[in-house]
Amino acid sequence: MTLEFTTIPAKNTQSPKGLIIMLHGWGANAEDLAGLVPYLDLPNFQFIFPNAPFPYPYSPIGRAWYDLRVENMYEGLTECREKLIDWIQSLEKNTHIPLSQTILSGFSQGGAMTLDVGLQLPVAGLVSISGYLHDHISLPKNSNNLPATLIMHGKSDRVVPPQAAVKARETLESFSVAVEYQEFDAEHEINLEMLGVLRNFILSRFPL
Repeated sequence: MTLEFTTIPAKNTQSPKGLIIMLHGWGANAEDLAGLVPYLDLPNFQFIFPNAPFPYPYSPIGRAWYDLRVENMYEGLTECREKLIDWIQSLEKNTHIPLSQTILSGFSQGGAMTLDVGLQLPVAGLVSISGYLHDHISLPKNSNNLPATLIMHGKSDRVVPPQAAVKARETLESFSVAVEYQEFDAEHEINLEMLGVLRNFILSRFPL
């Protein structure tokens, strides 16, 4: 199983320090988050931006991880979960970067998928921006070492209410996940302040 994706190689080294996967939101596509790379200033890291597997019903260029329309709510989630996990695991062989040096991140619906599949993978860290947690998530049998997680959310988010982020934090903490949680004076967006926090979190997972 594979997904279409855009990749931006590390600039300063032929052996990247790590891999950063970024999952777009509902109705966007791989290019939506690729423009953030210069602002993160992480030249030693490789970035990968996959396209979600399903078409977005309201735009020919948009993609969806699963359906969010009321009449089809969450349709495709199970299939998408399996595809995304298989694809992420295949990246180890293709990029020669182990999962232990991979950060999985996402925005909105991509943040939800990050928390969903990321808890099942031995990655270096998870980042959810303006995201939420699905009601029924799976944990690995050995759940003693779940990845550290950064959750960021806008206080004025009218698409995904901040309460969803608070619920995600509380649920993850109940699983003994190390959660860094921050709210910002922002709406449903990724702003420069968030990118600074994201950069610091990534660097904290890769000690010198």
